[in-house]
Amino acid sequence: MKTKSKRKILCISIICLSIIGIMFYIFFKNDEVEALSKYGSRGDEVIQIQTKLKRWGYYNGNIDGIYGSQTQEAVRYFQRKNGLAVDGIAGPKTLAAMGITSSSSNSSSSSSNTSNVNLLARLIYGEARGEPYTGQVAVGAVVMNRVKSSSFPNSISGVVYQSGAFDAVRDGQINLTPDATAKKAAQDAINGWDPSYGAIYYFNPSTATNKWIWSRPMTVTIGRHRFCK
Repeated sequence: MKTKSKRKILCISIICLSIIGIMFYIFFKNDEVEALSKYGSRGDEVIQIQTKLKRWGYYNGNIDGIYGSQTQEAVRYFQRKNGLAVDGIAGPKTLAAMGITSSSSNSSSSSSNTSNVNLLARLIYGEARGEPYTGQVAVGAVVMNRVKSSSFPNSISGVVYQSGAFDAVRDGQINLTPDATAKKAAQDAINGWDPSYGAIYYFNPSTATNKWIWSRPMTVTIGRHRFCK
């Protein structure tokens, strides 16, 4: 009887250990799949992060594929500017804002789209509130046209926060709460409506002091804004 009891206990112990082992494997295996770039990481994704941040003026270090302290601080700076959680980790939302796709960032595409609409709406509200609705959509379309252009960052956040690009960012109006009209205009622009006719710049002729902007070919004038290429 004692031998049978010992065998029974041994079998139960083996089964329990096997279950624990399987759960341990699944947990850490999934953790590997979901792992994203953070301090100490190396590889191609880090190179993409460094390249984009350097192009947009957030990062001054070497593009070496090593996620060191400089890269971490650059990511924190980018996150602060984009209204993201500031943790220095290139998680799904941060990667999506940078225009970098990964298996993990794909799962957060819906969240990323909402974030893009909100950011674009804040820009539209800061730059064009009081303008005709078509003019507000046109401002959003300029951002989308820049995203598509090889001359500008390839994400909405990258375009919006490019150094010196928009007065609303420079004077802090980007942080105002957008109204329903600005949000609708942002969604229309993201959905592809382009009343600017492919413009990548716009300005107010009554207040513009930059002589260069006057040399750009005009596409259309809506409200107080002249749109141009």
